[in-house]
Amino acid sequence: MKPGVYRRSNYFLLFIFLTLPLTGNAQSNSPVMPEYIRSFSADWGALERVYTIQYSPEYYERMDALTEDWLQRLAALPYGELSGSDKIDYQLLKNELRIRGNRLVQDRTRYQKVSHVVDFAEPLYQFIVDRRRGAAPDSRKVAENMQEAIEMTTLKMDDLKGGTPFPSWQRARLAEEVVNDLRKNLEWAFSFYHLYHPEFSWWVEKPHEDLQLKLGEYADFLSEFFSNPEELDDGSGIFGNPLGSEALENEIASEMIPYTAQDLIDYAWVEFEWCREQLKKAADEMGFGENYMEAIEQVKNTWVEPGEQPPLIGYFAEEAIEFLVENDLLTIPELAKETWRMRMLSPEMQRFAPFFLGGEQVQIAFPTSTMEHDLKMMSLRGNNPHFSRAVVHHELIPGHHLQQFKASRYNVHRNAFRTPFWVEGWALYWEMLLWEKNFAHNAEDKIGMLFWRIHRAARIIFSLKYHLGEMTPAECIDFLVEHVGHERANAEAEVRRSFEGRYGPLYQISYMVGGLQMMALRSELVDSGKMDEKAFHDRIMRENSMPVEMLRALLLEEYPPRDHKTSWYFLDQLR
Repeated sequence: MKPGVYRRSNYFLLFIFLTLPLTGNAQSNSPVMPEYIRSFSADWGALERVYTIQYSPEYYERMDALTEDWLQRLAALPYGELSGSDKIDYQLLKNELRIRGNRLVQDRTRYQKVSHVVDFAEPLYQFIVDRRRGAAPDSRKVAENMQEAIEMTTLKMDDLKGGTPFPSWQRARLAEEVVNDLRKNLEWAFSFYHLYHPEFSWWVEKPHEDLQLKLGEYADFLSEFFSNPEELDDGSGIFGNPLGSEALENEIASEMIPYTAQDLIDYAWVEFEWCREQLKKAADEMGFGENYMEAIEQVKNTWVEPGEQPPLIGYFAEEAIEFLVENDLLTIPELAKETWRMRMLSPEMQRFAPFFLGGEQVQIAFPTSTMEHDLKMMSLRGNNPHFSRAVVHHELIPGHHLQQFKASRYNVHRNAFRTPFWVEGWALYWEMLLWEKNFAHNAEDKIGMLFWRIHRAARIIFSLKYHLGEMTPAECIDFLVEHVGHERANAEAEVRRSFEGRYGPLYQISYMVGGLQMMALRSELVDSGKMDEKAFHDRIMRENSMPVEMLRALLLEEYPPRDHKTSWYFLDQLR
């Protein structure tokens, strides 16, 4: 049989409703929703640790049941009696449930298109399921099933070779993942009994070893079994997974952003052109007229000698903190100032992160003695002092380090809704705000700040166009080199990070889009005089992560109705 298809029962629903208290008067008691959020997160994690066969009907049905049960649970709450903060948390959890439910549907649909590659493996899946509760195995039968699976895998490969390849390399790679998921779970099940069950080891050790080798061969075969192999590599060596228009729009909507991908691209061009005009002004200050690309080249050549970069980064970090304190822009706990530290990025890491990474630990990109000369020079130039000064505060204080410091102390339950539009948006907002507050000392500093700002606009353009099928990775690299001023190796690393890294499809647009959302919110609250600047910043840090539209509702105390639909057209406040 297929891995245990989950069937909901009335008993289960009754249990779920009884495990946490519903209150008819939530307004007068302690908040309801943080407990709900913590419980849902715990439920999801607990089930994922049990249902480890990710590519299976069992997994999709069980996790779908969980999301549906929790949606019913939310629907039963007396929404009108919830506090304002609880209403925000209600909307956050409901949105998260819908996101996960939609992704389960998408993932299951994708899986069903390749599930036939393991249609011979039902006895293997049953062995994996039985192992969870330590069922006594029929060792000889398990060995026979594995031996038969070896033969069936060979036949399956022969059949596929005589048939039609997958239509895309993405589907071929998914088929490979399905087989490797089976291999991994088989290994876990085998290891549970091996050496602890002498009869099991005697019967199963060799068939299991042979089956793992055969399934590995099968997975390798599937990864290359697709039409038009020339489509795999456009010459960049970067292999991503374009979403397509419909899935991309769904991702944008899930972040409570009411714009289409094309709307965001169009506005990114507005930002791009603003940056170009400011770059021309800075270039003119440096004596280059309007030729800002020559000005960027001169700034790149201000790099420091090996060994000097870490002290320089330390200076920039303290300089930013001093500026924030002098201008009384936000509250910085002394412990936050004390607890950040440094590390150097390895050459391998710099293939994906050619600049800084941040948080409590700022990670510095700088060439190593093992790099080839050309790569050394590109890394030196791309991490020059003026470029670095413009983003150290993004990574440390007031950016990611301060965010993480506060997020571990305030409204911790909202870490479940961590979104890059809040995480990266906040850090990018400070790049924009410090520009307005004349943080740059000179024209070279302005070039550094503007380089990153035009880079963020470029990210929106190239990443969305890639997912819409309008740009290839090679074209994205050329765009960054020719129109932003990146070193080619750094541009390649940036695009590789965008499409091969562990980031979601919207991560790269979240910097500037989130920053623009924060700037629009600032305009509505601070510039209007409704809120003090420092109080505004401190409040954002205390509320923790969420889509910025919900942050706006919380700060304005304009709490959404139960059936809230995204409606904040923040770009209108910036035009």
